[in-house]
Amino acid sequence: MKLDNSKLLDIDTAVARRIALRSEGKKVVLTNGAFDLLHVGHIHALSEAAKLGDALFVALNSDKSVRALKGETRPIFKQEHRALLLSALESVDAIILFDKLQLTKEIESLQPDVYVKSGDYTLDTLDRDERVALENVGARIEFVPYLEGFSTTEMIEKIREVGDG
Repeated sequence: MKLDNSKLLDIDTAVARRIALRSEGKKVVLTNGAFDLLHVGHIHALSEAAKLGDALFVALNSDKSVRALKGETRPIFKQEHRALLLSALESVDAIILFDKLQLTKEIESLQPDVYVKSGDYTLDTLDRDERVALENVGARIEFVPYLEGFSTTEMIEKIREVGDG
């Protein structure tokens, strides 16, 4: 079954939307992640990220890239389902799927004004190539507060503990 999701865009459509927003003088914020089990930490980070500009674009790791990053048992939900969950959030304006482990190409294409990661990252732990791409397009890099105890890995572990109990 195909899920209708007007916020899920291919890269060309996302770039066109970004150009239109820029022509209106609006700032685009970009963040990315797997968002495998949408939880309070994600909601908090996304709503904080959205406050840093006029439109929040979320680059969502594809199923293929989540498996490469997190292992064969992930993702828990398919990319279409994760995208639909994200699209239900008022703070999210657009979603772009990406297959690679790095977001470099999407950063270069979208040229965001602001790039946001959760506070469990630092400038030193950002992917080097992504950081160079962000600097090349003039994006400001921001970190939003990280909520301790709300990582997907921790959530999966809690669910397993309940199941084993």
